[in-house]
Amino acid sequence: MASAALHREQPLPALLATEPPTPPTLSGGHGDACGVLIRLFTLGRPVAAAALAGVLPTLGVEGAVALGLVRLEGGRAGFGAAQPAGDRQAVATCDLRPYGDDAHDWWVASDLSELAVGGPLRADHVLGIGGASTTLASWTVRRPVERALDLGTGCGVQALHLTGHAGFIVGTDISQRALAYAAFNLALAATERREADRPDAVPPLDLLAGDLLDPVAGQQFSLVVSNPPFVITPRDEDLTLYEYRDGGRAGDTLVRSLVRQVGAVLEPGGIAQLLGNWEVPAGRTWREVWGEWLDEQAREGVALDAWVVQRESQDPAEYAELWARDGGAQPGSEAHSRMYAAWLRDFAARDVERVGFGVVTLQRPATDRPPWRSLDEAYGPVAAPMGPAVDAGLRARTWLAEHPDDEVLDVAWSCAADVTEERHGRPGAEDPSVILVRQGGGLGRVVRAGTLLAAYLGVADGELTARAALEAIATVLELDPADVRAEVLPQLRDLVADGLLV
Repeated sequence: MASAALHREQPLPALLATEPPTPPTLSGGHGDACGVLIRLFTLGRPVAAAALAGVLPTLGVEGAVALGLVRLEGGRAGFGAAQPAGDRQAVATCDLRPYGDDAHDWWVASDLSELAVGGPLRADHVLGIGGASTTLASWTVRRPVERALDLGTGCGVQALHLTGHAGFIVGTDISQRALAYAAFNLALAATERREADRPDAVPPLDLLAGDLLDPVAGQQFSLVVSNPPFVITPRDEDLTLYEYRDGGRAGDTLVRSLVRQVGAVLEPGGIAQLLGNWEVPAGRTWREVWGEWLDEQAREGVALDAWVVQRESQDPAEYAELWARDGGAQPGSEAHSRMYAAWLRDFAARDVERVGFGVVTLQRPATDRPPWRSLDEAYGPVAAPMGPAVDAGLRARTWLAEHPDDEVLDVAWSCAADVTEERHGRPGAEDPSVILVRQGGGLGRVVRAGTLLAAYLGVADGELTARAALEAIATVLELDPADVRAEVLPQLRDLVADGLLV
């Protein structure tokens, strides 16, 4: 309950759950270790120095002070091993928490959140682990690569994940403060691996300061990942512009610029994955906006394959409410109202009707062929992690782009293991009126199947080629085989692209 409340930015249940016992009950500590660390680093509350010493038996309080993780308040000046703890309090100078994936356990340091500081954040705030960073980590393709770029590295979350499958990593950011946190977190990961005597040492890392792709001009990478400062922010002098979310450009210019330029640093076959927001003016669709962006990118740079998945869409008021609250301004306050109004005026000036959020995957073709595009919507739950499904989707879409219809028909496709069929009909009816084909993993696709597609999927078991199966269906239904192929083939391609047929 306390953890769920924290995700709603309500600290009280966690404060009560981590309240130290009176009098102290643990030898060398004042409460359980997890509670002490949560109270100190997540909730930003002082803890007794003696309690911290009890839960950091190797590092000790002196070590935590030396690393800059905490400072001491109260008691006599200075701190030495011979000096009793007394009533001194340890105060966190940063957020520090465990984080990991199926193969790794890390500690990640960042600036204290607004929940911990109890008010607005500093302009150069370095964000920790959030929903956007975990989303990008989940969607990233984890193929082994020689060189990887983490553009806008922040505290280094994506770089940590890259250590598991990249031979060399470059991290960039405009914030020197962020680069310092990233360096600390990567050094901490390297130390942990050395102490655990693990052979998979952290690969070489180069941290560079600069805007967007400027620090890596002339270099090429197999993989680029970016959780950039994509938040659309008004150019208003009364608003605090936070480095972690505002890229210093009007509207969605930053994401648009990154899409246009990233091909220059991708090697043939290289992949770029990023998060972004995009504006949709009145009278247009988000797909039209992206079509324009990709046309522009193809004219001005390297033409790239593009797979854009819109995960959310908000109207300007919803968007303003989200980000006006993000920096710590309380709804109903004068500061919050001023921010809210600034966002609404900014969107109105460009006639923005909706704002989309999603995950963008771009690929530089390895061969001389026209690029493919896939602009999809997935507003519900998806597979976790999504990286394997994205990898499979890239390979399938690339294969389809390189093979004509005749070769697609000559493959013996089969339904993927996670595909199920639902039939819906009126009570008492002999035949269903609706047949739905549902994907259990990936993007969770649900496809409404007509008679011909349902008949094909019913025999798609890897034994017959698509051509032979469709000819047999045409014979049974007394239809022209060419008409059957013409109807089913586009649907078949879509199902292969999304992984329902393999």
